[in-house]
Amino acid sequence: MEKDRVQAFSDGVVAIIITIMVLELRIPQGTHTSAHASALHKLLPDFLTYALSFVNIGIYWNNHHHLLAATKRVNGAVLWANLHLLFWLSLFPFFTGWMGQNRFATLPTAGYGAVCLLAAIAYYVLTLTIVAAQGPDSTLADALGRDTKGKISPLLYAVAIPLAFVNRWLALAIYVVVALIWLVPDRRIESRIQEA
Repeated sequence: MEKDRVQAFSDGVVAIIITIMVLELRIPQGTHTSAHASALHKLLPDFLTYALSFVNIGIYWNNHHHLLAATKRVNGAVLWANLHLLFWLSLFPFFTGWMGQNRFATLPTAGYGAVCLLAAIAYYVLTLTIVAAQGPDSTLADALGRDTKGKISPLLYAVAIPLAFVNRWLALAIYVVVALIWLVPDRRIESRIQEA
């Protein structure tokens, strides 16, 4: 099967997810400077949560692009693994709004971590499924190697979720750390594609 349809569909879903998240941001009310400052201050948790989610979705989109660029063929298992990932990514707008509108309360912060964990697992499953479809000697299998980031991220999220019930700010810090780990696209895949 051709991978172009998978890539185009995934790009469309990601664009819709980002659009939904930005539409959830409320516009501040008031015409006086002090009213604007107060309204903007109240929206700060919403905006910070949106920014974190935008970066996370952007990371998935970027790495998904590199993953599919190194993919020669897809099969039914890859299609389902890709839909599995898109399902969890599609829940980001809900958990982004829940956490931001509740000013990083414990349960929404843990819930945000849960959707991050499940998306990370789904991405890891997608990589394994694509590698299985390409073969163990493929360029992608060689580029991914041990996939340390793909294994560490779910572990960090798994630690952060219960930690949110003890200290939500430490849990949020872990979410940011995971985003920073992934912020730079995986150069291994790019370099292997160029070599091939």
